Amino acid sequence: MKKVIIGVFVLFLAVPNVINAQVQKEKVLGDTAKYLLLNMNLQKEITDAVDYMYNFDFRKAEVEFNWIKYNFPEHPLGYFLYGISTWWQMMPNLEKESPLGEEFLAHMDTAIAKAEAMIEIDKDNIEANFFLAGSYGFQGRYHSEKKNWGRATNAGRLALKYLERTHGNESFSPEILFGDALFNYYSVWIREEYPLLRPVLFFFPKGDKKLGVEQMKTVATNAFYTRVEAIYFLMRIKAFELNETFDALRWAEYMNEQYPNNPYFHRFYAQMLYTAGQFQDAERVSLEIMSRIKDGKVGYEEMSGRYASFFLADINRKRNEWDKAEAYYLQTIAYSNALELEESGYHIYSLLHLSEYYVQEQRYDEATPMLDKIRDNTKRKEETNKKARELEKEIKKKKR
Repeated sequence: MKKVIIGVFVLFLAVPNVINAQVQKEKVLGDTAKYLLLNMNLQKEITDAVDYMYNFDFRKAEVEFNWIKYNFPEHPLGYFLYGISTWWQMMPNLEKESPLGEEFLAHMDTAIAKAEAMIEIDKDNIEANFFLAGSYGFQGRYHSEKKNWGRATNAGRLALKYLERTHGNESFSPEILFGDALFNYYSVWIREEYPLLRPVLFFFPKGDKKLGVEQMKTVATNAFYTRVEAIYFLMRIKAFELNETFDALRWAEYMNEQYPNNPYFHRFYAQMLYTAGQFQDAERVSLEIMSRIKDGKVGYEEMSGRYASFFLADINRKRNEWDKAEAYYLQTIAYSNALELEESGYHIYSLLHLSEYYVQEQRYDEATPMLDKIRDNTKRKEETNKKARELEKEIKKKKR
């Protein structure tokens, strides 16, 4: 935590020097438009900063965000971008407890306070309502990741309140459409996936999943501040909900090319290559990930390693190259244990494939504890549990 605070303090100290070195910026910006979201000169000036952020060069990005805070101290934009920057620092493993969580919430709280001050002057200020909806929306995502359901629900309720005020104003800016897109898709998705929540959602307006996807495509190709966030959701929807693997792969390849140092996009690209059966490329990309973990690159840690090592293990298993496959499966198990993700599919299938191999090689003493772990972490009706019991029976027969 001290390092984070010191880093932020250093950035604040650096702001006057940055501004002195870039006095021409004020001339470029000229008279600020009423709405910063519409200020194209500002967008041009901070394009590199946004790219730095998504490419995990947070220090360079935040120097620029501090410039925004310095020049527009009463506007939520700088604080909102700082919040997103902190969010992406946590993104490689959102389940992991981190002091960055409180820092993220503080940035979004400040953005909310700045936007509320704007609302007091003009209740219908579209831009202020956009930042309120976005800030509360991000806080809701954070609390849902942490399973703080009460806080997540309250943040979501407030996000929807302000989203309703911006609804129908997408002609103002493609940024506005992002909230509508998310609501249209996920309001239906939640009803479908979580039927117990339907009574809670009864009084909420109904969405339209197909429209939500089309809106997200529009944001992904036309927005500036929310473009990458829209692509993130679009990739996940296409990959895991619409089963449009090759479309998801196309987006994943594009994002990996745009932001080659982003560990989330890197591993998502590897996952889509593996899912699409493009094993040679999946192996190459997974090896890149493992190399970056070894080198201690920012954001590359156990979660990325769990994905990459499993893909490498399974690719080598399919080739019947068990020396490599065994080592990578064991690595996947180690990463899963470190992350306390023993019930995850990557962990369970690593245990199962190794157990099958050990039974085949008559290494029963190594297979038995793995089969016990499979049974402990799966339900009896699950296929992996059934296979584990079958292998246990096979071991008993062979030991007689």
